[in-house]
Amino acid sequence: MSFAKDVKTELENVIPNARHCQLAEMSGIDSFSQKNIDESTIAGRKFFTLTRKTSIINRVIEANLNNSCCKRAFLRGAFLASGQVADPNKGYNLEFVCPTSEAKDILSECLSSFSIEAKCTVRKGLQILYIKEAEAVVDTLNVLGAHKSLMLLENLRAEKDFRNLINRKVNCETANIAKTAKAANKQIDDIRKIEECMGLDKLPEPLRQMAKIRLEYVDSSLTELGKLMDPPIGKSGVNHRLRKLSEIASTIQ
Repeated sequence: MSFAKDVKTELENVIPNARHCQLAEMSGIDSFSQKNIDESTIAGRKFFTLTRKTSIINRVIEANLNNSCCKRAFLRGAFLASGQVADPNKGYNLEFVCPTSEAKDILSECLSSFSIEAKCTVRKGLQILYIKEAEAVVDTLNVLGAHKSLMLLENLRAEKDFRNLINRKVNCETANIAKTAKAANKQIDDIRKIEECMGLDKLPEPLRQMAKIRLEYVDSSLTELGKLMDPPIGKSGVNHRLRKLSEIASTIQ
């Protein structure tokens, strides 16, 4: 079952207590259904469930959308009739297919009253109100009353954010390791150049000791190299001596 169908199945079971809200939801289904309302669909089953509760026979349903509760119900009906929501594993997108410009404007106003701003596009001659930001999709599901689906989306979102954080850290650490390895190889090449062209014995004692330790401990960090010096020195001291060795190597033709 798709995530969108899961959401609609959940919303099918959300029955407003107040009759005015039931009428508002019926109005949402009626206004956004592009085909005859059929009890074989989720929207159709919900419509006829509400019909039996309200004893409404006439399909022309007037809804009062002044109240926040009725706006929620109207939006829920509109989503059941024409809404879609993407699988959160693939991305964030919730949309309503609007059969008329008037329906689009009413829907947009209802969403705005809950601080949800939807954008509009045209697809196959129909106006589509869509919401792509994750937070806004979550807010919309909350307004519709799809709380179980909302929690599932939030959990998947948290997992995705955590995976992305781990990947960023791994990528950062990998880049740092590569940078450190490149620097170490350059240091060793410089020291070997000095060794071959002039000999390490001609270096001042601090640099000579640094050069020999660097050659012996090729995989050690600057901090570890400093501890091997006699007397031990800090990371900045190691870095300073290695830079001196690099400068000497650069003067050798």
